[in-house]
Amino acid sequence: MEIIKNREYEGERPLFATHDLQLENVTIHTGESALKECSNIIAVNCRFEGKYPFWHNDGFILKNCLFTDGARAALWYSRNLQMTDTIVEAPKMFRDMDGIKLENVQLSNALETFWHCRNVELKNVQVDKADYLFMHGENIHIENYSQNGNYSFQYCKNVEIRNAVIHSKDAFWNTENVTVYDSELTGEYLGWHSHNLRLVNCKISGTQALCYAHDLVMENCTMADDADLCFEYSSVQATINSPVHSIKNPRTGCITAESYNEIIIDENILRPANCELRLWDNITCFNQ
Repeated sequence: MEIIKNREYEGERPLFATHDLQLENVTIHTGESALKECSNIIAVNCRFEGKYPFWHNDGFILKNCLFTDGARAALWYSRNLQMTDTIVEAPKMFRDMDGIKLENVQLSNALETFWHCRNVELKNVQVDKADYLFMHGENIHIENYSQNGNYSFQYCKNVEIRNAVIHSKDAFWNTENVTVYDSELTGEYLGWHSHNLRLVNCKISGTQALCYAHDLVMENCTMADDADLCFEYSSVQATINSPVHSIKNPRTGCITAESYNEIIIDENILRPANCELRLWDNITCFNQ
């Protein structure tokens, strides 16, 4: 493997189509596609300032690196990435990729990041300004994670999240086979039109949560006072260890909670309209 140390590059494609290369303390200045069409690349303590530095790559390891705001859309159409202890200030990272492992990574401007990515593993990752994060992703595993940004995880499949704090309006829309453990989910319109969304030991905040959901499961969850008008037109099996502020027109299933402040059942409810609402003392408080 060739080793390049303490160098600076700029302009168009300075290291185009290189293979078996290790970069140490290298800076990529303004320009485009510095490491396009490469394979088996290792970058340690490097700084990336130009656009599109890693496109169409296969096999690359990034350690203790910095992607400045100018390095937007840095990693697209690539495979087999390992990134650790890195700071990413640039938006629109990670598109159409297969095989991503991030650990101890901060993304401070994660706008439109992780689109159409498959086989993704995140551990100890923090993302901010993360609107439209994880669109159309598949096979995603996340642990020890924090997120600020709306419209996240839309149209994703096969997702497992553990120990997360997610602040996101419209999270998990149109998802399939998503499980979230031991996490806090805050934001409006959570989980609409989802299929097989499972929430275990989670806290839910925000208005009109979990509506239009198909085969929703909640186990030992709690709901904040602002979680109102929940479960409209949803099929649900839920055990909730707190009061529920308000429920509106659940379609089918069973919800067990500590108490209900308001139950709205009106002429707009959809068939089969047979959802049972129970209290923890096994008393049915409403059966349509």
